[in-house]
Amino acid sequence: MDTLSYKTISANKATVTKEWVIVDATDQSLGRLGAKVAKLLRGKYKPNFTPHVDCGDNVIIINADKVKLTGNKWHDRIYLSYTGYPGGQREITPARLQAKPNGDDKLMRKVVKGMLPKNKLGDKLLGNMYVYAGGEHKHEAQCPKTIDINLLK
Repeated sequence: MDTLSYKTISANKATVTKEWVIVDATDQSLGRLGAKVAKLLRGKYKPNFTPHVDCGDNVIIINADKVKLTGNKWHDRIYLSYTGYPGGQREITPARLQAKPNGDDKLMRKVVKGMLPKNKLGDKLLGNMYVYAGGEHKHEAQCPKTIDINLLK
């Protein structure tokens, strides 16, 4: 038996197969949707996943304005930020964040960013996510395929 035939496949930039997928966020829970999108961006659902390589898909999220939070989380949850100046701690709720211009994009990016690695690769992976409030998007040329996010684990 040839023991060299069992080699671990390590993907690199040239051997990665990236796809374009569409995820519909209508009536999806924000955190669960964010976790599954983060796994798609990272490439964890692929058999040739490599931790230090961008081997995930490009994800288009449509209907981001129809995402839901249970309970009173729209008004009770607080996201903190710090300006860098004394007394510069700011807080915002998901409802106020979503009400801003491009608020759906900002809210989804904030959620998914927390679930990605905190390094250069995580920043690059976040750039592979495109969020749209309505059902229209501008990526028809990439021929994206629609997937049911509920079927992913």
